[in-house]
Amino acid sequence: MQVLAEGVEFAYSEKSKVIDGITWTVRSGVTGLVGEKGSGKTTLLSLIVTLKQPQQGRLIVGGYDVGGVPGRRAARRLVGFVPQQYTLAGELTVADTVSYCAWVSGVRRGRCEAAAERALAAVGLDGHGRRRVGSLSADDRRLVGFAAALAHDPEILVLDGPADGLDEDRRAGLGAIVSRLAADRAVILSASDPADVAGMCADVGVLADGRMLFQGTPTGAAELWAERALRGGFGTDAGAGVPVSRAEGSDRAGAERSRGEP
Repeated sequence: MQVLAEGVEFAYSEKSKVIDGITWTVRSGVTGLVGEKGSGKTTLLSLIVTLKQPQQGRLIVGGYDVGGVPGRRAARRLVGFVPQQYTLAGELTVADTVSYCAWVSGVRRGRCEAAAERALAAVGLDGHGRRRVGSLSADDRRLVGFAAALAHDPEILVLDGPADGLDEDRRAGLGAIVSRLAADRAVILSASDPADVAGMCADVGVLADGRMLFQGTPTGAAELWAERALRGGFGTDAGAGVPVSRAEGSDRAGAERSRGEP
C-alpha cells in the first residue's frame, strides 16, 4: 500500500477538528476522495503530501511515518502534488517551468531537462516545450501543472479537484491521462461529487465533517451519496458515527446493517 492512515486527526484550533480519526488505505492505481466543500479533503491531502503534520494517529506515506521530521522529508521526495489552485509564470516556456520544478523536487540539475521531457510526454504535451505557458489554453496549462508534479517521477501523485469545472468530454480526456499516469504509481483524485471521478477510480473514499464514511467501489460511493442527499446532505447529524465500509458495488445493505440500521 502507498498510504495508510490510522486514527489520524488534525485541528486548526481546539474547537476546529478538521480531520477526525480518519482510517484510510490507498494502494497503487487510482483512488478517489470525495466530499462536499468543507469536508476536510484539502486538509487530508495536505497531510499526505507533508505540507501539514498529523496531530494524532499514524500516517504512513510511501513506507515512511510522516509524524516525524525524517519521515516527512523522505516521503516528500516520493509525492507529487497538484493543488486545486496554482499559478504558473506565463512568460516562462513550458520546458523551463517543468524543468525548474524537477530541480526544486530534488532532480540533479543536469537531468532536469530530460525529466521535463519525460513528464511532458506523459501528459501529452511533448512538442510544447518551447511555447510560453501564457499562450496555452486553460486545459493545457492544467496539464503543465500535472507535468510539473511528475517531473521527479513520484510514486504517489495527488490531484486536488482536477475535474472541477470540466464537462463530460473533458472529464473523459482527463480520465485517459490519469489512467496512463497510474500505470506505475498511485494516484489520488479529490472531487466534490462522485460523478466527477466516475470511470477514473476503482476505489473511492467518501469524507464528511473530517470523517471517512465509506471506502469501496465508485458505485457504492454514488449510492451512499444519493442516500445522504435524500436525508438532507452530509451534515454532522447525517454522518455521525458512520464507520468506514469496504462495501463493494451495490452491497450497501450489508454496510447499513453493520451500522445497526434496519
